Amino acid sequence: MSLLPVFLKLNGRRGLVVGAGTVALDKIDVLLKTGLRLRVVAPNAIPEIQKLAFEGRLEWTQRNFELADLEDNYLVVVATDSAQVNTAVYQGAVERGILSNSVDDPPHCDFYFGSVVSRGALQIAISTAGESPAFAQQLRREIDEQLPADLGPWLENMGRLRREVLATQPRGEARKALLHQLASRQLCDKASCPARHLALAPLHQESASSGSKVYLVGAGPGDPELLTVKALRLIQSADLILHDDLVPETILELAQPAAEIINVGKRCGVKSITQEQINALMVEYAREQKNPFRTIVRLKSGDPLIFSRAAEEIAALTEASIPFEIVPGVSAAFAAAASIGCPLTSRNSASSVIFSTGHHAQSHNLSPLPQIEDSTRIVYMPGRDSRLLALQWLEEGLPPEFPCAVVSQAAQPGQQIRYTTLAALGKIEPMPAPTLLIAGWVLRESSAAFQPAERDVAVTV
Repeated sequence: MSLLPVFLKLNGRRGLVVGAGTVALDKIDVLLKTGLRLRVVAPNAIPEIQKLAFEGRLEWTQRNFELADLEDNYLVVVATDSAQVNTAVYQGAVERGILSNSVDDPPHCDFYFGSVVSRGALQIAISTAGESPAFAQQLRREIDEQLPADLGPWLENMGRLRREVLATQPRGEARKALLHQLASRQLCDKASCPARHLALAPLHQESASSGSKVYLVGAGPGDPELLTVKALRLIQSADLILHDDLVPETILELAQPAAEIINVGKRCGVKSITQEQINALMVEYAREQKNPFRTIVRLKSGDPLIFSRAAEEIAALTEASIPFEIVPGVSAAFAAAASIGCPLTSRNSASSVIFSTGHHAQSHNLSPLPQIEDSTRIVYMPGRDSRLLALQWLEEGLPPEFPCAVVSQAAQPGQQIRYTTLAALGKIEPMPAPTLLIAGWVLRESSAAFQPAERDVAVTV
C-alpha cells in the first residue's frame, strides 16, 4: 500500500491522546509542538504528563476512555497496554471519520509518525510504513549528522527574502529563475548581502534562461563508497545526467527516479557520439526553455580533470555563457594504487609521478616522457597490446626489470591485479576494461606480492 506523505497544519485544532504512560508522552511531545489543543484521557498519568496538565499545556481527564471522548477531534492517538481499548478507540475513530494512530499496531493506524530531522522550518520525515521504526530512526540519525546546523536560520532568512521578491518583482519566468538562484546562494543578515542585492535588483527577462547549471562531476573509479559527498548529493538531485560509458549502474542507480539519464560514452575506440555532440547536448539542455532550472550533471569516470576532455567541455560552456562547476573525483590512479597497497611516491624510490594515456605514452610523434627512473609512471587506458609501450620504454633506457602492475576494474567487484616487469609486460593477456598501468621502483619497495622475475603474477580480488 502506497502512503501519501503530507505535512498537516494542526495549530488550534483539537486532538486526543488515550493513555498517559511513557509511550504516550513521546507522542504528546511531538503533538504539542504543532499547536494542537490536546486532551489526554487516562485513569493514571506519569509525572511528566501531570506536569504538562498543571502548566496548562494540555487537558488531562482522569478516567477510563469513553466513545464520547472522540467527538470534535481532528485526530486521535491511542497508547495503552490494553488491546481491547486500542481496538475500541480505532473503530470509534473510523466510524466518525477521525484520523487515528494506534502506537506499535500498524493495522489500526490511518497514519504513522515519521522519524523527523528538524532545522527550524525545515523538516525531513522518514517513514517505513510501520515495518521498522528502528530503521527509520537510524536513517534520521544519519541524515541529521550530514545536515548543516545553521540551516534553520538560513531558511528563515531565505523565507523573508522570498517574500520581498514576491512583493517587489513582477510574476513570470524571470522571477522564478531568480528564486532558484537565491536558493543556492549564501544568505546573510546584513543589508549589504550580495543575495539581497540580487533579489531586489530590476529583473531582465533574458535571465530566465540562465537558471540551469552544469556540473562536471567525478564519479570516481566505480565504487559508490568512493564518491565524494558533494558528488553523491548532485547525482541524487540531478534532473539530467550525461554519463560516461565506464560509470557503473551502481552509481547511476543513486539518481532520483525522475532524472533523465543519457549515456554519452565513448569506449574501446567505438564512438557512438562525438565530443562536439556532447558539448552541444550540454549547451542545448542548459538552454532548454521548457525546463529552465535544471541541475545537469556531466558524470565522468574518475576525476573530471584527468584525461576526460574536460578542457573542451569547459570551453564550450564558457563560450555559451552557461554556468558550470567542477566537482573533483577519486582518480582511477589513486584507486588502483590503493588496491595494491602502493604509495605513488616514496622518499627511497619515487620522487615524482608521471601521468599519461596509452595513446600518448606510445606516440612517437610526441616528445618522449622524461627519463626519470625514480618516477612512478601511471598510464591510463594502456591498450590491449602492451608490447609497443614496453618496447618504447626499453628503447628510451628504462631497465628490463622495471616493476609493473596492471590493475583491471580498480575498486570494483571484478578487480584484477597482475604484477610483472617491463621486459614481460608485453606477454600479459588482455584484461577487462578499464585497465591502468602502474610502473616504478616503488612497487618493489612496497608491494609484498611483487616478484621481480621476468614472468607475470596474477592476483584476482
